[in-house]
Amino acid sequence: MARTEIRFAGFGGQGLLLAGIMLGTAATILDCKNAAQTQSYGTEARGGASQCNVVIDDEPITYVGVVNPDIFVCMSQEAYDKLIVDVREKGLVFYDSDLVKIKELPKTRQIPIPATKAAIDSVGRKIVANMVILGSVIESTRILDADLMKKCIQDNVPRGTEEINLKAFDKGRELYREITGKA
Repeated sequence: MARTEIRFAGFGGQGLLLAGIMLGTAATILDCKNAAQTQSYGTEARGGASQCNVVIDDEPITYVGVVNPDIFVCMSQEAYDKLIVDVREKGLVFYDSDLVKIKELPKTRQIPIPATKAAIDSVGRKIVANMVILGSVIESTRILDADLMKKCIQDNVPRGTEEINLKAFDKGRELYREITGKA
């Protein structure tokens, strides 16, 4: 696999840092790839801007920064408006369609995922919207095997939440297939 840069962005409290950390963990620990993860967030504990950047590669990673992500996962309008310009040409954008209004970008594939609504409808907790959108990313890109990602989720979410997180992850995979018509 060539170097792949992924950016998760939204508001603090949406679990996007956790999603990015788990993606990097699954890549290194379970799939023996090289991965690096960086994060930044506002001074607010919840509600401020946050982003998590992950680089995955088969080769050693000499630069951990994400400048032009191949994959952009966005769960707030502010993050979209500020960071969409960085996405690589022909990049993939996964956005929470209930929270983000997109611009027409002909050289970028933008995939609407109603992550927050699906989290509420499928498990009754919007806090797992991060797992819904992560499931869609994994289903689309196949950057990691879904079973490896599920093992990482199982091992790293707070005790007692494993079932709802895994259900949300699977819901995201299902949503991606429904939205794109891919079986």
